[in-house]
Amino acid sequence: MDKRQVIHAYRSGIISIQECAQILGLDSRQLPNLMSQMAVKADRETSKRFVNS
Repeated sequence: MDKRQVIHAYRSGIISIQECAQILGLDSRQLPNLMSQMAVKADRETSKRFVNS
């Protein structure tokens, strides 16, 4: 399953943080770091789209 889908399910309240961590194979204490890394990557990709337009 795609990490983004799992994190979306967690943020939507469909699964708990423990379930999210288990699906991703992480410790629940690692999730905030992963989510912030994914947010930074998404911001960079969005910025590149606007610059290259």
